[in-house]
Amino acid sequence: MKNKIIRWGIFLLSLVFLAIIAFLVAISTGEFKISIFDIPRILIEKEGTEYTIINHLRLPRILLGIAVGGGLSLSGAILQGIYRNPLVEPYTLGISGGAAFGVAMAIVFALPMTIGYFILPLAGFTGALITIFLVYFLGIRQGNININNMLLIGVMISFVSSAAMMLLMAITTSDNLHSIVFWMMGSLDEPNMSIIRITMIVSLSALILSLFFSNSLNALRLGETNAKHLGINTGVAIRILFVLASLLAGICVASAGVIGFVGLVIPHLIRLIAGSDFRVLLPGSFLGGATFLIISDTLARTIISPNELPIGVITGIVGGIMFIIILSRSKSNFKMS
Repeated sequence: MKNKIIRWGIFLLSLVFLAIIAFLVAISTGEFKISIFDIPRILIEKEGTEYTIINHLRLPRILLGIAVGGGLSLSGAILQGIYRNPLVEPYTLGISGGAAFGVAMAIVFALPMTIGYFILPLAGFTGALITIFLVYFLGIRQGNININNMLLIGVMISFVSSAAMMLLMAITTSDNLHSIVFWMMGSLDEPNMSIIRITMIVSLSALILSLFFSNSLNALRLGETNAKHLGINTGVAIRILFVLASLLAGICVASAGVIGFVGLVIPHLIRLIAGSDFRVLLPGSFLGGATFLIISDTLARTIISPNELPIGVITGIVGGIMFIIILSRSKSNFKMS
């Protein structure tokens, strides 16, 4: 057991080191290059073009990337543990579809013009919240949660939301259509620091809270019946973890749009390297997701500089290729235990 804890510690410290490297590369890379060695001086002096670029452009993107990437990956790891299904991710349950539909409604009815820009993330979170409640309450049968029903209901809500989105896109103006499509492709270009702070606080709080349920998730790997025999109150644990993971995914989607594959691929990669114990899988998934999204955003900003690719394009391509490689090389066929 002591050797396992040491291995976990080394692994998590390695992920922290990779996250720091990704942070430094991201903050120094772009159309206007800044030397890593000059960054401390620039931040201390707090003046000049370089400070403006770091403080107002790159640093907010990196912080949002940490919060959203870590949050989506953590949410995916939790949901995969609850459903004991390796293909479950935050978007499988229709959370992204609900958020996208909420944002589309706000854009079509010109709410950002009349109320303000902040209405878009609020509408996205509201749409995600409605989806979460629908999946939760429709999945309850006679006071008990049926996780298979919840999964099927989430998939159906996702299809319905997608159809409603296409309807709105078919009848709206070209300007609104462009705004909807741009939001759906995902972006870390969020100028509102309050939204970034809220997303970061929620993500870190969810990580800390989820660690208290790591033993419950480990027991659920054996099935609900066996988990009950081990003294786990599975009903309460599943309810709390589902709401936690869903709300976390909802706030991430509302803040950065639809960014796919993070919540699916990263937990698998961490599980393949460090094992299925949620005591290391949860923090590992958070750190891995944050690093992956920071790197993806850096690529999105620089590949066709001075233009910028939607980050969803990068995560989709890289994440899809990674998933295929992991699947082809994994001997466990993505078993949850």
